[in-house]
Amino acid sequence: MNLHEYQGKELLESYGVAIQRGIVAHNVEEAVAAYEKLQADTGTKFAVVKAQIHAGGRGKGGGVKLAKNMDELKDFAGNIIGMMLKTPQTPGGVDGPGKLVRKVLIAEDSYAPDFDACKEFYVSVLMDRASKRNVIVYSTEGGMDIEKVAEETPHLVHKEFIDPTLGLQAFQKRKIAFNLGLNGKAMKEMTKFIGSLYKAFLGSDASMFEINPCLRTGDDRIIAVDCKVALDDNALFRHPKLAELRDTDEEDPTEVEAKSYGLNYVNLDGNVGCMVNGAGLAMATMDIIKLSGGDPANFLDVGGTADAARVEQAFRIILRDPKVKAILINIFGGIVRCDRVAQGVVDAYKNMGNINVPIIVRLQGTNADIAKTIIDESGLEVHSAILLQEAADLVKGVLQA
Repeated sequence: MNLHEYQGKELLESYGVAIQRGIVAHNVEEAVAAYEKLQADTGTKFAVVKAQIHAGGRGKGGGVKLAKNMDELKDFAGNIIGMMLKTPQTPGGVDGPGKLVRKVLIAEDSYAPDFDACKEFYVSVLMDRASKRNVIVYSTEGGMDIEKVAEETPHLVHKEFIDPTLGLQAFQKRKIAFNLGLNGKAMKEMTKFIGSLYKAFLGSDASMFEINPCLRTGDDRIIAVDCKVALDDNALFRHPKLAELRDTDEEDPTEVEAKSYGLNYVNLDGNVGCMVNGAGLAMATMDIIKLSGGDPANFLDVGGTADAARVEQAFRIILRDPKVKAILINIFGGIVRCDRVAQGVVDAYKNMGNINVPIIVRLQGTNADIAKTIIDESGLEVHSAILLQEAADLVKGVLQA
């Protein structure tokens, strides 16, 4: 689950991480009130108006502006709120429809009064699957796309791996600060910043914290000017307050609907709909679709209870995509019996009425032979298969028909 910048900063601050202070606003009136409060509380002269969407590159798309007075603030807030912001990370990229901006963050000018004395860094914490350890990735080249930095100047990207049995050690925090070229007060501030950031990462069961830029101010403070936070969905049951921060307006509406039915669904760009039980089998199914000459239109895991109601909802979600030319149902009957799934497919087909795309059903496992009989004797336009290769050949055949 992704958080907005202002939500991520509130989370960081709760763990003692120094942040750029700001107030969220949903309209121009709230933006004006936020600006006035920031001036009173922090003494900031200027204010940064930041679009709040789940995508990076907001500044390049015109979603981040520095207001030097009240008139500019009103103008920027009025223009940004309600705009369709296009960045390389919004759906379809800069040529896509963009994302609707529903709110902005009015933030203090952290670079004042001495802009030239400030220095931007990149700091992130995430899980490294290869080493099976958490890793802190950092660079002196903050404020830039870290992918570009890693590609063009890889020697400027550093990694500090954390032993899970020992945790983050004091010498590692000092090493990070030293590699960033800091000393004196700034070095002490950075070691404190890194320690608090890592505590926030562990304490919130996050999958990624990205601070870009992490700023050394003119008076040697270290603060998070921007942040991107991704939380582990599987751990949200331990954090009900964080789960409440989910903004479904920022997510694919079809994926949100699927989640409400207990379906794991991800929309893709292909022409063959997939309905599978188990994430690993779903990945293998998408591979076999590619090998048979098609492209998967989605990832859809119905889980261990593929009853008629759930199968019907999965059908409806898949068929909503006009690009779908065929549907492959691939179920392994371990926990769930194949005959029960087959009956669910037949019942769902009848309940939905006319389905105008071919359906291939491959059932393997408990009662697979009974399931095949149910499908074959249903009288419906459903093709059954036992082997995965059979299913692949049927997919290829219906696509070429």
